[in-house]
Amino acid sequence: MRVREKGDRGVVQSVVLFLGVSVLSGALAAGLAIPFAGLAGFTTEKTHDTLQDLPQQFDEVPLKQKSTILAADGSPIATLAEQNRVPVKLTQVAPIMQKAIVAIEDDRFYVHGALDLKGTLRALMRNQSEGSVQQGGSSITQQYVKMSLVEKANTPEEVAAATAETYQRKVAELRYAIAVEKQYSKNEILEKYLNLANFGDGAWGIEAAAQHYFRVHASQLTLPQAALLAGLVKNPTGYDPTNNMKRAQDRRDVVIKRMLELKVISVAQANAALKTPVIDPAKVSSNKLGCANGKFPFYCEFVVSELEKNPAFGKTVADRSNFLKTAGLTIRTSLDPKIQAAAQKSINEHSKSTDQAVAAITIVEPGTGLVKAMVQSKPYGNKKNQTSYNFNTDKASGGYGGFQNGSTMKAFTIAAAIQKGFPLNYKINSPSPISLGGKKFSTCDGTTMVDSYNPKNSTTNVPEPTMIQAAQKSTNTYFLLLSQQTGLCPIAKIAQSLGLHDAQSGAPLNQVISMTLGVGYVTPLQMAGAYAAFAARGMYCNPWVVTAIKGPTGKAVSTPGADCKQALAPEVADGVNAVLKAVMAPEGTGGRLRFGNSDLAGKTGTITDNEAVWYAGYSSKLSAASVVADASLPYKNLIGQTLDGKKMTDASGSGTAGPLWMTAMEWALQGYPTTKFVAPSDKTVRGDVKDLPFVNGLNPEDAANKLRQAGFQVEIAPGTVNSEETAGTVAYTTPRQRDGAPEGSKVTIYISNGSKKNQPTAPTTTQPPATTKPPNNPPTIDPNCPPWNPKYPNCGGR
Repeated sequence: MRVREKGDRGVVQSVVLFLGVSVLSGALAAGLAIPFAGLAGFTTEKTHDTLQDLPQQFDEVPLKQKSTILAADGSPIATLAEQNRVPVKLTQVAPIMQKAIVAIEDDRFYVHGALDLKGTLRALMRNQSEGSVQQGGSSITQQYVKMSLVEKANTPEEVAAATAETYQRKVAELRYAIAVEKQYSKNEILEKYLNLANFGDGAWGIEAAAQHYFRVHASQLTLPQAALLAGLVKNPTGYDPTNNMKRAQDRRDVVIKRMLELKVISVAQANAALKTPVIDPAKVSSNKLGCANGKFPFYCEFVVSELEKNPAFGKTVADRSNFLKTAGLTIRTSLDPKIQAAAQKSINEHSKSTDQAVAAITIVEPGTGLVKAMVQSKPYGNKKNQTSYNFNTDKASGGYGGFQNGSTMKAFTIAAAIQKGFPLNYKINSPSPISLGGKKFSTCDGTTMVDSYNPKNSTTNVPEPTMIQAAQKSTNTYFLLLSQQTGLCPIAKIAQSLGLHDAQSGAPLNQVISMTLGVGYVTPLQMAGAYAAFAARGMYCNPWVVTAIKGPTGKAVSTPGADCKQALAPEVADGVNAVLKAVMAPEGTGGRLRFGNSDLAGKTGTITDNEAVWYAGYSSKLSAASVVADASLPYKNLIGQTLDGKKMTDASGSGTAGPLWMTAMEWALQGYPTTKFVAPSDKTVRGDVKDLPFVNGLNPEDAANKLRQAGFQVEIAPGTVNSEETAGTVAYTTPRQRDGAPEGSKVTIYISNGSKKNQPTAPTTTQPPATTKPPNNPPTIDPNCPPWNPKYPNCGGR
């Protein structure tokens, strides 16, 4: 017979102890304990090995704490949480609450160790005599261990292992309980227990429970309130008063009677508590967790999507999402409630949730990129006339993925032209329609063209508008011809440097010949951010929403800040501002949208078949983009669809999207000082132009060679034009000789039909008759006068 070694005594005692615990806790009666036959399969050595494999120290589980998203002024936007929990110190828990939980769960808590055999036996006897579970059999320490193990579990399999009724799990739990008793004081264990426990209806921890059921802090709990919460721990769902008031009251009264039995409270206190209503349903606060239940769900979801891109919060998006819901962060954002309210006011005034068309507005601060407001006409939800799509953001951020942006793209063509030295009064003959079939447009990778393309203008303008006049009337043919001269690559590069990309795919915008009239899919957020760069004199700041993050202790958490760069030279942006400011002059398409005394600039946009219309505009303080669009495939013309409850008979950037922009900006800018744009320099206004040689009256081929030698590209226009020059010779060029042109730009030669040749010039009373000059003899031009200023009589050509 083998002599039992010293170590075996502990093993055998542990096994016997386990059996005793199983019996006393009612596990055997429930058929949950390991059968003796199964236990017999464990040899002493095997049991010893199992015990030795268990850790000697208990690693405390980090509490899952809710994170809060705040607006710029500190007001709450939403709560992110897996568990609604606010940890507190034991000193912040009412003494009566501490007494209630100890009375019902472990009244000998302060006098026993990890296991209370006497208390467990008494609980077994009481539960059997009552015919139901009235008192817990496990100590508070054991319960804390079990809750912690469940809390640590990240998968259903881990949860099952943490709650399995097996010999190994029960012995491990007891071993952990012993370690906890060695590591922490009784008050520390009780504090951890109260912060970890589930109190039902989404309330985790005593502070969240007190606020949820009674709207008080844990330190303010009364006897009947404390008794209710203490009774919930045993069965958070079954005793939840919001589910079953009668069961909750019965359980609460058991706690009160137990406290009386232990002489924790007096008879008078017990009677008064028993007469108190369990809860006031009107005071129960809903656990509105997640962005969907927040004040600004679309903005909130965009914030979360941005946070989930930060690798500091986890290796994967799932890890980061879990971290945000459990780390107890305080996240301050850029949202300005006043500006958000202004944007929402505009949505409310100009649209309805029941409309067929959708409307959206984003407002960004120039010079910082802070997203101040983000609103849309369809509210968040899954019901009729609701949506979970954010119409302001791209697909990668969980948004809808944008709309084609129409003529708002012309702003980038303007910037490219100014950057290449084109003057603001640069003229191009802009008939409607024009044929661009077979015409080459340069791209970053070479050239592109189409076999047939005959675009036309949607507004009327002078035959040969300047860049400013073309912007005012949004003259399509002007900007198509201008983009041919600048090349598509500079336009694409500027657009990309100002944050534009295809909001569906994330790819750069396609360089197609119609690029200046709108290309790809872009979002109001992108457009507001891009136009903000013009307002900030070329400083582009990537739109951002998270301004500060603090951990649960108040310590700052590192987060990316403003990401700004000088994307355009200030003088180029000043030129763009001057051109787009003219759009909002009385004669411009945005003239009706003008308000206040600050300088404003903007651009309309309408896409093919009116499927979406835009207005993007700014002051030096705020930039906004509004869109009205069909968001239901297949996309249809907005005309005939409803907006603000009425069928649209017209759809345009100025008349449809413009009022949304105007109302939002007018209210948002209240309280801001009056601001003006920096006027463009003379050089920007004049452009970096080179004198054009005078070629009127020359043979077209000779004129073309002369222009090429001067460094210009040349195109001879088909057909002839009315002119006093000899038929078949050069009538004039575009640009005109008096205006000059940027080096390397295209000059178009127009051939005279001679219809006005030798016609007399009528004299006037203020000037003598013009001196007749021989044909083909160019006028004398003063070489010192500026060719861009036609007011000087000797600074011309035609």
